[in-house]
Amino acid sequence: MTENHPNVGFQIERGFRPPHRAQVARGYWAAFSRKLRFPLGPEGKAVRFLERVLDPRHAISAVASDGTFLGVAGFKSAQGSFVGGAVSDLAAIYGWPGALVRGLLVAPLERRCAADTLLMDGIFVEPGARGQGVGRALLGAILDQAAAAGLSHVRLDVIDRNPRARALYEREGFMATSVTKLGPLAPVFGFSSATEMTRAVTPPVSAR
Repeated sequence: MTENHPNVGFQIERGFRPPHRAQVARGYWAAFSRKLRFPLGPEGKAVRFLERVLDPRHAISAVASDGTFLGVAGFKSAQGSFVGGAVSDLAAIYGWPGALVRGLLVAPLERRCAADTLLMDGIFVEPGARGQGVGRALLGAILDQAAAAGLSHVRLDVIDRNPRARALYEREGFMATSVTKLGPLAPVFGFSSATEMTRAVTPPVSAR
């Protein structure tokens, strides 16, 4: 999948280019470090871990006409997830004692994915590329990915500390379906609750 947006100077691509892997890892950390700082910090190790486990098969990226990386949307399905890895990958960065502790801390953030649903697994746009429609284009590509895979819904979670993202999702047709409160874990992850939002997917014309 390559979708050109010549009027704004970027294109949407399936996966991410190998030279962009480190930048994707740094950008993901910058976007989600608030909730990942205890499970995966410090920053240097967290970025190394992310760079190790990111799976381009579960990503869609935005790239400028000159090849500059602009942003990415990750997703999770029954076939895998954007941020994968196993305890052995944690151990390679943090050592086995640190890996076991971090595995326990990451566990509350794990989200199961229904068979008919594509779960968005993080989306971010590089600071210099914001305000150009990149985020909306990536979100649209996620919907297209779900439709092409024959899925009926896209689901995402948005934290209470990110009202701008929630407003974007609502404009794009996502509706809140439930709220998960972290309770005593709120100080650990830096937010108090997460709202689950879903949107039905329109199947491709050929499938109707």
